[in-house]
Amino acid sequence: MPILPLDLTDDATAAAVHRIGRAAYAVEAQLIGFDGIPALGESLAQMRAHGLNWVGAVSGDGELAGFLAWEEQGGGIGIDRLCVDPARFRRGIASRLLRHAVTDLSPGLDVTVTTGASNHPAVTLYTRMGFTRGRDFSPAPGLTMASFRLSRAGAS
Repeated sequence: MPILPLDLTDDATAAAVHRIGRAAYAVEAQLIGFDGIPALGESLAQMRAHGLNWVGAVSGDGELAGFLAWEEQGGGIGIDRLCVDPARFRRGIASRLLRHAVTDLSPGLDVTVTTGASNHPAVTLYTRMGFTRGRDFSPAPGLTMASFRLSRAGAS
């Protein structure tokens, strides 16, 4: 399953990203017991307006299976979104996207990401991929987020 750049100016691509994101965030909302995830209520236009870089995992039938969005942050990258179509969960797609971010998008750079602290599949993924858990924080009542960093000082 190739990982390809996504062009959100293309209507079909943007619609697929938006659909998958909403479906994936609905699952996360259930896992963490919080339905106020900002991306869950985001319109297509709002999603497109973010200054993010996007890549997607494309299945053999040409369908978008998942995506990762990131931005450059202080000499590294911050992963803003990592979403997989719930119909394709547990097939290694999130791992492939994250591995691509770490090896191809940011070789030698630190990578940061946050997720709901009760999102055990995501917490397990980041830990398994070598990220170190930082401080948990609460940006809204009833929500605890976990922060992760993959530090690569001296890597090349």
